[in-house]
Amino acid sequence: MDPIQRIVERAKQKPRTIVLPEGSDPRTWTAARQLADEAIAVPIVLGSDVECEAAMKEAGVSDVSGITMIHPESSPKHEEYAAEFARIRAHKGLTIEQARETMNDVLYYGAMMVRKGDADGGVTGAAHTTGDVMRSAIQCIGMAPGISIVSSIFLMVIPDGRVFSFGDCAIVPDPDADQLASIAIASASTHRALTDTTPVVGMLSFSTKGSASHPAVDKVVEATKIVQEQAPDLAVDGELQLDAAIIESVGSKKAPGSKVAGHANVLIFPDLNSGNIGYKLTQRLANAQAMGPLVQGLKKPFYDLSRGCSADDIVKVSAICSVVASSQE
Repeated sequence: MDPIQRIVERAKQKPRTIVLPEGSDPRTWTAARQLADEAIAVPIVLGSDVECEAAMKEAGVSDVSGITMIHPESSPKHEEYAAEFARIRAHKGLTIEQARETMNDVLYYGAMMVRKGDADGGVTGAAHTTGDVMRSAIQCIGMAPGISIVSSIFLMVIPDGRVFSFGDCAIVPDPDADQLASIAIASASTHRALTDTTPVVGMLSFSTKGSASHPAVDKVVEATKIVQEQAPDLAVDGELQLDAAIIESVGSKKAPGSKVAGHANVLIFPDLNSGNIGYKLTQRLANAQAMGPLVQGLKKPFYDLSRGCSADDIVKVSAICSVVASSQE
């Protein structure tokens, strides 16, 4: 079975409540209908009645059974959410009036639903920028314990059936050693949740075990030490060149004695340049399937979509969101 389909089947075993804030987008309704029909997740769609009705009509969706519709401005939870948002943002000088206005925004309302446990996760971004999605998530949901930065992975499915997680390829341009370590720990957790396999983390560089000397190499070495201190049970090693990380014969020569070299399934790139290039090379030249970017580092899952996404992408990411939510119990 295709790895993505396996995730979908796992989601069906315990469907989670997933909020889809963009009820004004027809793709949201096509996806919500499929999620409900196939019992992949329990969808909640946000938006005004007028917006939702227009989008439903364009999507050809007339049956809303199994789908909950909420208009944030008229919701009975609006005042509760506003009060909570005012409380957690009081240090920024936010007033209750400003909080009420903010909770009219579908992104913030959806993120607050996740914070309060009224939804297990959220999937959005088809009609909003990544920056807007991330701000709402960070301000409402907050960071996971021990994680210092929001980052992402791409789940890379190779045609031969192998599955890798690549991080970070979409969010953090030039992480320092502490941030790189945080990305590695979060990526390992996401990989475990999605693949149900043990993460083996390779900290990538243009050097393997001192074969080159440069400040960029030093950063990876320092980040590796931080990961080993903060997550002592995690299989991680670096610095490793890509071939040493994933090809056993090369790893045994370049990093003899390493339990990671040649066996890595989580690849941590030293910066966004290399990460973005790396995933696109793998996608285009190896014909790999790239699912993502999947946001990580939040207390609860709230995933960003590409604005060019399809309804099928929303369904797949909702399944991923559901599986990750289940793993956090």
